Amino acid sequence: MNGIAGLTDTELVVLSACDTGLGEVQTGEGVYGLRRAFVQAGAKSLVMSMWKVPDTETMELMVQFYKNIKSGMNRCQALRQAALHEKKIIIKRYKKDKPSYWGAFLFLGES
Repeated sequence: MNGIAGLTDTELVVLSACDTGLGEVQTGEGVYGLRRAFVQAGAKSLVMSMWKVPDTETMELMVQFYKNIKSGMNRCQALRQAALHEKKIIIKRYKKDKPSYWGAFLFLGES
């Protein structure tokens, strides 16, 4: 699939389910996975998770991420600020930091 027939007008793909950023190593081919498929299809940017995050914390982070974009932040900065916001919530909720709850998401592509 190439970008022309695929997702060339897609600004952002969000893969917030478990391990969506992981791929499988194929000899001579590199790492394959959802991220590669979306990039090859023409998506300009992706947000993906690298490990399982509880639903509540994922939802909170994603809601803040979209609010940040709506407020005018670029997509990369919106994710960073959403993660920092979620970190504060985690510390307040659990009385300690749990980076595995807010640090799983990464940004790839055009900001």
